[in-house]
Amino acid sequence: GASLALTDVRQEPLDDVTGSLGLPEERLDARVVDLLDEGEAKGWADALEERFGRVDCLLHLVGGWRGGEPIETTSMDDYELLHDLLVRTVQRTSRAFWGPLTRSGRGRFVLVSSAQAQAPQEGNASYAATKAAAESWTLALADGFREQGGGATANIVVVNAIVTPQMRKDNPD
Repeated sequence: GASLALTDVRQEPLDDVTGSLGLPEERLDARVVDLLDEGEAKGWADALEERFGRVDCLLHLVGGWRGGEPIETTSMDDYELLHDLLVRTVQRTSRAFWGPLTRSGRGRFVLVSSAQAQAPQEGNASYAATKAAAESWTLALADGFREQGGGATANIVVVNAIVTPQMRKDNPD
């Protein structure tokens, strides 16, 4: 009976996912939102709360990876890209959804992170640094929720890799 809201930077992936879910239109909201734009993120949060009456969870799955280079040759452009994807989107969404999650009475902000944030390697310095920054922001968000009371929490789930059935099929070893 839950409702689901999804966003992406392109409509096509949303259409692919929503077409396979089989949810009725009244329980599904899928739209393109630029999560680097604070106004768009806030507008999305407000629209979802108005449409569904509450927002109980925001599962932050924005990701990306660049790496494999030693620190002395690491591209700072790669770092900037990762900072936008992995940090700024966490900042924008957590600020935008602060109100809806706290008003829910049981709101949950969930960040999917990587063990690289706690144990960085030279070839993944930019990735590890931005994941660590996203985790730090999420811990501060958790502290803010705790200070406010009301039951909202911020959570970090650390995974080594997300493997899909298609990935297993393509690379069984």
